Amino acid sequence: MAELPIVELPPARCSGRFTISTLLGTEEGGRGPYAPAEGSGCDSTQPTQLSGSTLCTRTFGYNTVDVVPAYDHYANSKGVVDTRKGRPSLADLHSILKPDPGHLCAPVSDLQRSNGLAEAGPEEAPGEPGTDPAPEPVRFGWVKGVMIRCMLNIWGVILYLRLPWITAQAGIALTWLIILMSVTVTTITGLSISAISTNGKVKSGGTYFLISRSLGPELGGSIGLIFAFANAVAVAMHTVGFAETVRDLLQEHNSLIVDPTNDIRIIGVVTVTVLLGISLAGMEWEAKAQILFFLVILVSFINYLVGTVIPATAEKQAKGFFSYRGGSAGPSTWLEPGSLLLLGETFAMGKCSSLRDVSKSSVSSSHGLPAISGVPPSRTEMLQPGDRWSGGPKCFSSASSPADIFAQNFVPNWRGPEGSFFSLFSIFFPSATGILAGANISGDLKDPAVAIPKGTLMAIFWTTVSYLVLSATIGACVVRDASGSLNDSVALGSPGCEGLACAFGWNFTACAQRQSCRYGLSNYYQSMSMVSGFGPLITAGIFGATLSSALACLVSAPKVFQCLCRDQLYPLIGFFGKGYGRNSEPIRGYMLTYVIAVGFILIAELNAIAPIISNFFLCSYALINFSCFHASITNSPGWRPSFRYYSKWAALFGAAISVVIMFLLTWWAALIAFGIVIFLLGYVLYKKPDVNWGSSMQASSYNMALNYSVGLSEVDEHIKNYRPQCLVLTGPPSFRPALVDFVGTFTKNLSLMLCGNVLIKMPESRLMADGHTKWLMKRKIKAFYTDVVAENLRSGVQMLIQAAGLGKMRPNILVLGYKRNWRTGSPQSLEDYVGILHDAFDFKYGVCLIRMKEGLNVSRVLQAHVNPTFEAAEENGTRGRAALSTVDPTTLASAQQASTIFQSEQGKKTIDIYWLFDDGGLTLLIPYLLGRKKRWGKCKIRVFVGGQINRMDEERKVIVSLLSKFRLGFHEVHILPDINEKPRPEHIKRFDDLIAPFRLNDGFKDVAMVNEMRQGCPWKISDEEVDKNRVKSLRQVRLNEILLDYSRDAALIAITPPVGRKGCPSSLYMAWLETLSQDLRPPIILIRGNQENVLTFYCQ
Repeated sequence: MAELPIVELPPARCSGRFTISTLLGTEEGGRGPYAPAEGSGCDSTQPTQLSGSTLCTRTFGYNTVDVVPAYDHYANSKGVVDTRKGRPSLADLHSILKPDPGHLCAPVSDLQRSNGLAEAGPEEAPGEPGTDPAPEPVRFGWVKGVMIRCMLNIWGVILYLRLPWITAQAGIALTWLIILMSVTVTTITGLSISAISTNGKVKSGGTYFLISRSLGPELGGSIGLIFAFANAVAVAMHTVGFAETVRDLLQEHNSLIVDPTNDIRIIGVVTVTVLLGISLAGMEWEAKAQILFFLVILVSFINYLVGTVIPATAEKQAKGFFSYRGGSAGPSTWLEPGSLLLLGETFAMGKCSSLRDVSKSSVSSSHGLPAISGVPPSRTEMLQPGDRWSGGPKCFSSASSPADIFAQNFVPNWRGPEGSFFSLFSIFFPSATGILAGANISGDLKDPAVAIPKGTLMAIFWTTVSYLVLSATIGACVVRDASGSLNDSVALGSPGCEGLACAFGWNFTACAQRQSCRYGLSNYYQSMSMVSGFGPLITAGIFGATLSSALACLVSAPKVFQCLCRDQLYPLIGFFGKGYGRNSEPIRGYMLTYVIAVGFILIAELNAIAPIISNFFLCSYALINFSCFHASITNSPGWRPSFRYYSKWAALFGAAISVVIMFLLTWWAALIAFGIVIFLLGYVLYKKPDVNWGSSMQASSYNMALNYSVGLSEVDEHIKNYRPQCLVLTGPPSFRPALVDFVGTFTKNLSLMLCGNVLIKMPESRLMADGHTKWLMKRKIKAFYTDVVAENLRSGVQMLIQAAGLGKMRPNILVLGYKRNWRTGSPQSLEDYVGILHDAFDFKYGVCLIRMKEGLNVSRVLQAHVNPTFEAAEENGTRGRAALSTVDPTTLASAQQASTIFQSEQGKKTIDIYWLFDDGGLTLLIPYLLGRKKRWGKCKIRVFVGGQINRMDEERKVIVSLLSKFRLGFHEVHILPDINEKPRPEHIKRFDDLIAPFRLNDGFKDVAMVNEMRQGCPWKISDEEVDKNRVKSLRQVRLNEILLDYSRDAALIAITPPVGRKGCPSSLYMAWLETLSQDLRPPIILIRGNQENVLTFYCQ
């Protein structure tokens, strides 16, 4: 790029400007790529000079407000409308350039953030003399922070005390199946966690953070609360497991402190106190303790594997352990026909001869014992000394081998009440859990998006390998039953000895038949300790497994609970959200967890609560998998996980199987877990917290709305499904709360309500629209808000009428307030108002006007509340809107809500319907819908229709019959026979005085002059029009008298107004409406349909 001439400009402090060199490499001074240089405050055709005294730069060789992409422009973005400080707004780029050198200026902290520096307050700004940089918090990688932590939490006492017993019950084959089934669930969950955690930056909060940010606060909040509680109780469970082991050791040496139960309490409280001290010392010390526990468990596991190859001592053989060696007899022997079996020679049918190759029928007895023939013997039956082999040449193995023990333990041998596949599965499955331990400290990881997937999946892999290896090895060297008595050793081939141990010189037949064996895989839980090379190391491993799991839960619970408290989804828990130190440690949360753990330790009996905790963890697994599935199925553009090795269908399967396992474990605990989740879910749904996390539920709502809206467009409309969908001209909704409340009452959960606002000038920001929407939400009005910018009110309403809605979800009724100041306002505003009514009829809209005695516009009161300097707004709201645009939307939404008559109970009053003209039934339908609401439910609805005095009964029967066919429940019908009587003279005079200021008084003028006057003043009324519409005018006067007579005390009056033809002066039409509705205390609803049926009495 050619060098341009340099011109000095005044320094302007602005952030976000970059030179071309920042894209190509590191600038002088050590700034890296995308580091901000100094920029001018506005575009210029002249380049600026880069110097140390100037905060300006040249972007691609010329000054511009535009900036190149940078990380800071996207960090912490919360919504589509957010504008970042480092990036200019569209208005900055698009509006007319102002010679303001301070334009787009940014504080020094913004420059620091743009340079990639960590956010810091002024007192922590780097480079300032006399200040020390803030200490970096402790962060862990994937091995130390996730893999080791997850492996420690997965390994537990079941590994040491229950897996050998499960192997004896289910056999090696089914034990592997149980392990692989459990691991399938945890692996699928691990894949789902990996996908969710790599779909954006993960902060502290672990499981709660992942679920809440994926599925929203409703499910996330409920799971977060019970998951934190489950972890707190799990601290007590693991601590009690440790305390019981220590208590058993004390019992063996007759050294109990008090008694067995209280010893558990004493040891448990002391232990959890020590663990609390480790946790309070900081995450660094806690991580060191976990490393120590991990090494202890590894040493114990290696000690076990070494013990399996060490030749078994007599004591261990008496307990059923025979290592990996064969029996005590000689090698395989080849027998010829007639060979004599000498004393001491015992041959078992082993690996060199199959079971079907030989039977006892081939053996002839030479010492008086009868030969046994028939069914081939079992593998453990042996040829007796003194027998002579009479068969063909055969090869026999002289003793049993490890393969025989493996083969015997390969098949199941169910015993006891828990001897079933699913019972053993329910016992083993909790040992496969614990995969969330790493994710729960997501805030303390260097890179959670890398650490959580890698560490979690590696932990699942290595723990699975350890389970499979342990099951196979212990099943290959330990028999199921053993007495443990050294007196049960026998000579090989002793008669009456049954079982595989006979080949090793041990006779456990007696205890096996009586089922009183104390040792062996099926009876002795400490088989691993017996097999190991050094038993105390297995005890140390049990200690390490229990204490590491307790410590992991003690850290997880406060971390998850702290994030939940900061989100403020539930009351009274915000106190525990405060963090301390560089890692923002939840010390208050630690203390709460400690109290809960101590409380359950003192119970010292957790058999009832343990299944509930397992179900809480499974709830988390189910929701994590469902989160992954739901985020995938919604096809949201925001779902872009960098971890690709997941499947939405596998995630759905994982969610379903987690729920199934919950009921397989303990059905009543599963019901309790679901009940708690539903209760907490209902609370959050009711409270509707003001949070927006971009959850998949939002994406799903959009998808459903889009699909249903498109599907609705394919269906033809039917009268039975007619719904009053209202476009309400509220202006700012908070200005006319009565109008909003009236329409919101009968459209809530029924039909569309759209609040429209016409802006005469372009708003400075879209924040005001958000403020109006929040105001509606706070008022619990289910409505949309939209605004348009137009030159005048009428053109803006025309835009709204034509463009509002989507597909079949389009308004069909225009609702607006009655213009009270039509006589004193500008003539053009009067013309526009009546023109809006004409436009609505032109576009086939129904029209509904609301008039209240005290008026609808409360902008004066509102502005006085939120802006004391506000000047009184005009009725059309133009100045009110201008003043409101300066009000912060949050202040607007939190402003005091004005109460209206439509929010109060109406009692036993009446709703009077004057169905004077057949408009298609809209005049009947809206009061009917209003009467269905609780606040109006006690009101009696009366219908008034016009008629002749000599046919009153007949006309009443006709109307009653018609209303009964409509099934509206209106039974009180009144016929108005005097509707055509002449009104009182004083009322006629009042009407004449009303229109007098708007008359042309053209009686003595020629036609040309009259037309010219009308052209300049179309709202004026000629004498001819007064005379032509005299009857219609008097009718409105008479109707007002009737309304005053019949409905003075009604709760609401609904009346069919006259339709003003095009060409009728706007002032005359407004005079009719004024006369019809004046002097009435109740709210008056002037409803006119579009002359198309909205009611039907047919069923098709």
